[in-house]
This record gives sequence, structure tokens and C-alpha cells, in this order.
Amino acid sequence: MRISQRAQSVAPFYAMEFGKHAAALEAEGHRVVKLSLGEPDFGAPPAVLDALREAVGSRPMTYTGALGLPELRQAIARFYGDQHGVDVDPGRVVVTAGASAALVLGAAALVDPEDEVLIADPSYPCNRQIAESFGARVTLVPTSAESRYQVDTASVRSYWTDRTRGIMVASPSNPTGTSVPADELAAICELARERDAWRIVDEIYLDLGDHDAQGRPPRSVLSYDQEAVVINSFSKYFGMTGWRLGWCVVPEALVPALERLAQNYMICASTPAQYAALACFTPGSLAVCEERRAEFGRRRALVLDGLAQIGLPVPVPPDGAFYVYFDVSGTGLSSWEFCGRALQEAHVALTPGRDFGVGTAETHVRLSYAASADELREGIARLGKFVATLA
Repeated sequence: MRISQRAQSVAPFYAMEFGKHAAALEAEGHRVVKLSLGEPDFGAPPAVLDALREAVGSRPMTYTGALGLPELRQAIARFYGDQHGVDVDPGRVVVTAGASAALVLGAAALVDPEDEVLIADPSYPCNRQIAESFGARVTLVPTSAESRYQVDTASVRSYWTDRTRGIMVASPSNPTGTSVPADELAAICELARERDAWRIVDEIYLDLGDHDAQGRPPRSVLSYDQEAVVINSFSKYFGMTGWRLGWCVVPEALVPALERLAQNYMICASTPAQYAALACFTPGSLAVCEERRAEFGRRRALVLDGLAQIGLPVPVPPDGAFYVYFDVSGTGLSSWEFCGRALQEAHVALTPGRDFGVGTAETHVRLSYAASADELREGIARLGKFVATLA
């Protein structure tokens, strides 16, 4: 059987690979502390579970329109107004089978073969893999601790070429949990707009970002760039990873193209998940999600303190999401060796920097603090004993 070059060129998602190894160890009877995947341990808010049970028992689960349930698109648009002070036309909201599907649709609509796309190094690997699947030439823009592992206007301008057609930015970022300052992101978007380039902004973790001194949530890029393509998901803030439900907000001119693509690629997102997700936007569910956001802040503090005590430095503390990106170069191991041995010897699953780019591939490791506080304490304790054996 001839396998396509596209399929052969896609690299593994190492976070999932380490998850498979962790599962194999558990099958052998070991208890593994899983700090490798970005999967909140809370699950969906209770009202969403109740809404799912009601939905599946009260109506046939037929297809919805390719763009999603009208009432869910309206609820998402209201959420932008209530949470972020941004006026969004529900007609610009496209409900998708997870944020990954939103990225696929966005790339399919915007990327032609040989288009150059700028993405930060480090960054979420699937973003560049999806762009490359549609023929893009992805340029990884180096970042550093000084830039909070995010691109800035100077670096974007430096790496821009005549072939550049778009830029993908994630704020807050996976794997670092760091955000692009709003003024900087606005300047990056303006630079791209002046050059007639598209902007895909991954805001999957936006509502898990730190609030400012006045208690205001982070700003959506839509507050200063209504033409940006914004990706979001029910997986992280709402804790609905396995439900495979996301959305994007796109310019009005792009909606017909995304509708045609969605009709052909997936028909529609899960109907029961869409009906249940309506309950995400009730005051009770939002209160639950905000308490969970606060709990992630407490877990972050626990992890940062624990890593500092065992001598694993975090060059840039995160300000959102639920990841810590720490430096293992002082241990004498590469990140791959560190993660492999931590899993085999300490039974702690982590993700090596190789997943996320080039610059930090051998020196950094991602830890997800989406696990419970008890799991995090045990994981840090096990890592401390493991690191002590390396001295």
C-alpha cells in the first residue's frame, strides 16, 4: 500500500506517545503520576452533564447545520460580549469538532501550497503539522525567556519574507503557559494586516489566563483585530476534552468557505455535545469554571515552589493555561532522556521539549498541572528523588 508523503512526514505527538508508555506501565501494575497531558481533572460542569442527559433522552440526535446550532453560536457570541467586552456577530461563529477541527478548517481556507507561515518556537506541534499538511512552509521563529517564549513585533518583522502569507500565534501558549502582551499582539496583527497576511490566533487557554489588578480577564485579540481568525475550545476552560467541541470566530467573508469545507470534512460537530454545551454559559457553570481557574492558580504556585526546591528552574513563570516549561539542562540529561528515565524510574509522565520546536527541544520539559493537587505533590516528590540520583 502506498502511503502519502503527507502522512509519512507528520511527526508523532510525543505527549501522546509518552501517554501510551505510561498506560503500558500501569497495565504492568505500576501507579504512574500523569503530568504529560493538558487534560483538566474536573470534567464538564455539572449542569452540562445534566443537559447532556436531558438532550439524549428528549430528541433525536440528527445532524445540525455545518456551522453549528444557531443557539450555541449565539451563546458563544454573547460570551465574548459578557466576558471580554467584544461585540461578535453570531454569524461569524463556526462550531467545530474540537479546536483541532477549527484549525484544520482555518488552514484549509487560508493556506495554499508553498505559502510561508510564521509560528513561534516553541509552540503546540499540531498547529504547524496541520499547516504543513496543506502545503505550507512553516518557519519557526526563535524566541527566548526574554520574550517570554513568544514572538514579538521585532522577531516577526525579522523573519518576514516575500513568501509570508500568514502567522499563527497562541496566547496563552502551549507549552509555556505564557501570553503575548495585548499591545504587542495588536502590533503583530497590524504588521500582518498591512502586508495583507492572515492571522490565526489560538485563544484556547485565554479564559484560563490571569486577571489583571482590577480583576479583568485577558483581552481577546478580537478587541483590536476583528479580521483575525480566532480558535477556541470547550476542552480547557470548560473541562470538556473528550467531548470534541470547539469553535472559531472568522471574518464574515470567510464564513461561506468554512461552511463548504465543514460540510465536506465533517458534516457537523457532535449534536449531543452542542446541545449540552449550551449549559456552559449559565451563571452557575461560569461560576464553577471561575473557581476552577482559581484552583489552577493554586496548583501553579504549588508546582513552581516544588520545582524550585528540587533544583529544576522555570525560566519564565506562566500567566495562563496549566503548563510549566522547566529547564533540565543542569541535570546532564537531554529533555528526552529526562522524560524517559523519569517515566521508567520515577513513574512520572512528562512531555519532552522535542514536541514543541527546535530551540528548547533538548533542554526543556513541559509539566501539566491539570492534575489534582495530590497528584502534583506526589509527582514533584518522585521527581525530587529522581533528580537527587543524578547528582
